[in-house]
Amino acid sequence: MRVTALLVTAILTSVPALAWQDGPSPASSESSPSKDAAQPTLPVSLAKIREALAEAPAEPLKGLNEQPHFRVEIQEWQKFKTMLDTLKFDSGGPPVPGGIYGYEQQQRLFPKADNPLVQPYAAFSQGELLQVMITTLMAKYFAGRVVNWVTTEERARAEAEARKEVARAMDEFWAWRAQAQPQSTTGKP
Repeated sequence: MRVTALLVTAILTSVPALAWQDGPSPASSESSPSKDAAQPTLPVSLAKIREALAEAPAEPLKGLNEQPHFRVEIQEWQKFKTMLDTLKFDSGGPPVPGGIYGYEQQQRLFPKADNPLVQPYAAFSQGELLQVMITTLMAKYFAGRVVNWVTTEERARAEAEARKEVARAMDEFWAWRAQAQPQSTTGKP
């Protein structure tokens, strides 16, 4: 590892030393074959780069002074804002035991990686967790239906009893009226 780091450092420091040389580049000057062998040939000519930088640019960059050809307007902002105002992010579920600050303090004092048995559901075995999961799912999906069924049955039973009571009361009323009508018709002159 150290040899690799030393080799990379040597390569990186030698490249700038080769590139930094005084005098014109070999492509632009007439030199002897012995000097050309000693100097590395570069793919660019520094003299040409200097000449190009010394000249003023022919025309400025295109598009610097142009105005944009489009415009964006948001016309439904109020509707969108009222729709966002209806969302409530405060109630994210049941309250945390001990409050949100107590839960945060517990998480800081007992990190999950260091204290796995302090975390929620750590006291349950896998079988107990399965039982908790099944009872939770049953409570969520079946308890509401069972309660609705029971209340519907109780209501139907109460309605049937109320109908029977009304029918009995009507029978008593018609029996009383049948007995009361002959007396009232005979009592008239």
